[in-house]
Amino acid sequence: MLDATTLPGGTATAPARAAATELTATPSADTTPGATPAEAVAPGFLARRTGALLSPWSRLALLVLLLATAASCVLLFQPQRLLTQGWPPQLGGTAAAVVFAVAYGLCTVAFVPRPLLNLAAGALFGSQLGTGTALAGTVLGAGAAFGLGRALGQDALRPLLRGRWLKAADGQLSRHGFRSMMAARLFPGVPFWAANYCAAVSRMRWSSFLLATVLGSIPNTAAYVVAGARASRPTSPVFLLAMACIAVPALAGAVVAWRGRHHLRGD
Repeated sequence: MLDATTLPGGTATAPARAAATELTATPSADTTPGATPAEAVAPGFLARRTGALLSPWSRLALLVLLLATAASCVLLFQPQRLLTQGWPPQLGGTAAAVVFAVAYGLCTVAFVPRPLLNLAAGALFGSQLGTGTALAGTVLGAGAAFGLGRALGQDALRPLLRGRWLKAADGQLSRHGFRSMMAARLFPGVPFWAANYCAAVSRMRWSSFLLATVLGSIPNTAAYVVAGARASRPTSPVFLLAMACIAVPALAGAVVAWRGRHHLRGD
């Protein structure tokens, strides 16, 4: 039989059939053999979903949700009752100190004031063990808050540091991390949680943050713990000395902040 293409006015059926066969036999570059259209679209869809969940603002929203949940738990369970009701009798000694340190750290992440926790540590464990337990909880809580803020909030909040004072504060924390954090820890007027999350948003190094937290928290923590341990005798020399030790770091922190005020002004 003659090919239709060889006849005048004939239709080009053979090339059309060959082209159709070639298109059918050649797989698309966007699909794999045996894959359905839904399966071919799935990787791109999952990638977009993953990118949205890991975006800076999504992580910031997760941080806010975690902190709100932690604060709600504090309001529900009221850890300040330890000051009046004491520690559960089932726990004692080292086990109680470890549990208290962990609870201390979690409470500081949830915005519970550290002076209250330090007084509780002194009342429950005495001066020596209470001081060690409170310092361990302080470092644990500070590290947890710093890590959460750095992982979930830094990328979203750093672009918002546009004002003069915000940029100056960020530069102070980033360039002079150890000195700035020491001043914040020594000065009781700076909330513990605020210092943690501000440091997390800055470019402060982990080592500077943790070392300054340990060293800067010792005087104030020990003073409050001793005061809690001797609260039953408020006129004793030890209690009065503890109160004086609370005031001295506050004065030292105020002096450091006053001398470093020109850095915040951008001079």
